[in-house]
Amino acid sequence: MGEVREILTWERFGEATRELAQQIVDSGYEPDVMLSITRGGLLPAGAIAYALDQKNIHIINVEFYTGVDERLPAPVFLPPLPATNYLDGRSVLIIDDVADTGETLRSVRNFCDEHASESRTAVLYEKPRSLIACDYVWKRTDEWIAFPWSSLPPLRNTTRLDN
Repeated sequence: MGEVREILTWERFGEATRELAQQIVDSGYEPDVMLSITRGGLLPAGAIAYALDQKNIHIINVEFYTGVDERLPAPVFLPPLPATNYLDGRSVLIIDDVADTGETLRSVRNFCDEHASESRTAVLYEKPRSLIACDYVWKRTDEWIAFPWSSLPPLRNTTRLDN
C-alpha cells in the first residue's frame, strides 16, 4: 500500500460533509430519496441527510473491496435490495465515501436508472481513474485514503459474502 497520504479526521469529515451538502443545495437539486452505499457511504449519507433535512434514506449493500486495494472481479449486490417502488419516478441521490474505480457507483446508478426519474452521485473523494464522473465531489485525489471509521483493523473478522 505504501505510505498513507490522505487522512480524513473526524473533524474534517464534518466539514467535508457540510461542504458537500452545500454543493447539492447550491445546484438546486432536491432529491426525493437518498441512497447510501454501505458500508462506506453510511456515515456521509447520515451527515448529508441532516444537512439537507432529508429523512427518506435507504441503503444498498454492495461488496466490491475485500481488502486494501483488493477487489472482487465485479461489484456484488447483497440482500436485501431496496424495494424499487421507493425509487419509482423519484429523484435519487446516491452517496458513497469514494469513487475509486467507479464500478460500484456505476452499478448502483444503473440499478437506480431503471426506476428513478433521475439519479445523481455524491462522494467525499473521487479518484482520477473513476469510470464515472460524480455530480458532487468534495475532493479529488489519487492518493490512498484513510477514513476515520475504517483506518483501524476490525476487532474481529466476520465478513462473509454468504451472510
